[in-house]
Parts: sequence; structure tokens; C-alpha cells
Amino acid sequence: MQQIKRKPIVYVLSDSIGETAEFVVKAVASQFNSGHVEIKRVPFVTDVEIIRDVIEEASQLKAMITYTLVLPELRKVIQEESKRRNLITVDVMGPMMDAFGDFLNIDPRLEPGLVRRLDEQYFRRVAAIEFAVKYDDGKDPRGLLQADVVLVGVSRTSKTPLSMYLAHKRLKVANLPLVPEVEAPEELYWVQPNKVIGLTINPRQLNEIRQERLKALGLHAQANYASMERILEELEYAEKIMRKVGCPIFDVSNKAVEEVANKILQIVREEQPDA
Repeated sequence: MQQIKRKPIVYVLSDSIGETAEFVVKAVASQFNSGHVEIKRVPFVTDVEIIRDVIEEASQLKAMITYTLVLPELRKVIQEESKRRNLITVDVMGPMMDAFGDFLNIDPRLEPGLVRRLDEQYFRRVAAIEFAVKYDDGKDPRGLLQADVVLVGVSRTSKTPLSMYLAHKRLKVANLPLVPEVEAPEELYWVQPNKVIGLTINPRQLNEIRQERLKALGLHAQANYASMERILEELEYAEKIMRKVGCPIFDVSNKAVEEVANKILQIVREEQPDA
């Protein structure tokens, strides 16, 4: 009976998930017909025993080893153990780290998985921004239950700018305008009160802001939207809703978006340490 010839094996060891080293191996293997080798990825290598087990197995299979390990002591073990067994090894990351150290004249951080963590933060930020756009201005009350933070207040209390600022901090934010003629959605009362932030503002300042808004739109500045009577009615209604929800209330009068956002972040981090 004819024995089936086994493909040569390349082990990919990494202290993270191993995508970088595997990508390099596949890119090189494509130059030799990728089907000629079998790739075995070994992720989250954090101790010497795992390395020794892999090297023992690789020695029996006459395999090759590639690795992306940031800790010098782990790289040293691979180099010594592989040399003793006459195995071919390739350090994918080490030479580049050494070159960067010489070039920048500083020591590396030596923290496994940094790239993956940075990528995760980036995608969380993008997802949060998309969430803020989707659930801006009460477009879909179902978003209130999915949000990390819900901002409520009358028109022109910086709800949208605050939502986008907090989204860049990787928080999913929904915002809801409070209008006397429109009953607040029942979903608002299902949200935990510590996730809801009420926004209020000085009536005179709101009057000025709304007048400028009407002028920018080419509308009459004396419209009901900017009248003091209407503003007081809206603020009173909004405060009533906020008290019913039991949420903290921030006065945004004469405050920059960053200042209010940082206060909100303090509350979120106290209530949700993982945020």
C-alpha cells in the first residue's frame, strides 16, 4: 500500500492571536504554491512549557517554526531549543523591534497583543459613531435600550454634538428630544436611570441660540420656537420627565461640549467601570 506523503508543516507561534505571522507565512508560501505546506497556528503563547511542547512536536514532524513574540525570554527559548533540534525558525517580529529600538533610541513596551487591542478600540469607536448617527434625535426609541448613555433634553441643548463626542470615546449614545406635544417613549422609562443624562439650559441663553438658529435658516426670529413663553414651557416639561426618570441633570449653559462630556464620562465610569 502506497504511503501518503504528508505536507511540510509550518508552526506559527504568537503571544496574541497570530494573524500577523500567519499572514506573512501565507504570503511567502504563495510564492512556492501555497498548497505545498500546512500551517498550524498556536496563539496566546505565554509560557516556556507551551513553547517546549510545540518544539518537541515540530521536531518529530520535521516542521518549521515562525513566531511573533515580544518577550525576549520567550524568543530566546525558541532559538535555543530549535537550534538544539536543528529546526528552521524565523523570528518575524524580533529583528524589526530591534531595528526600531536602535532607530528611535528607546525600549519597546513589550506588551503582547497591543495591535489587536488598538484594532478593537478603533472598531468600537466606529461602531459607536454609527450607533450615534442611527439613534440621533429620537429616530428609533429601540436604541435607548441598547445605549451606554441616553441624552435627553429640549432642542438646542447640545444633544447631538455630545453624542458624537462621546461616540469618539467608544460609548454608544442615543439622544431624545423632549417636546410637550410628543409623549416620551415608554422605552425611556425602561432604561436604568444611571444611564440617562438630562440636559437643561438657561432660558435666556436658549432664547438667543434659537433666534440665531432661525436666522441661519432664513426664518423669522420671533417664531414661537424661540419665544420665551415656549422655551419656559419646554424646559418645565423636560424637567418633569427627568424627575420621573430619576436621572442626573446637567446644566449646559455657557459650557463647552468637552466640559459637559467629561462630566458625563465621569458618571459613566463610576457606574460602569468597564466603559
